[in-house]
Amino acid sequence: MNIIRSWREQKVMLKQRFSILLDMDFEYPEGQRELMMESLSKKLEKTRPELELIFAELQTY
Repeated sequence: MNIIRSWREQKVMLKQRFSILLDMDFEYPEGQRELMMESLSKKLEKTRPELELIFAELQTY
């Protein structure tokens, strides 16, 4: 996947799309992306492939 948007932009877009997300949902130590993705998956009730698709869609806006 080509990353076009900064992580900050992606977080803002996700928080706009899913009002239940908070800044603290994205705060994980460096290198702990998997832990964050698992947490987001549970909170949004999305499977991992669905979540990956959402992140990929963010790159097309």
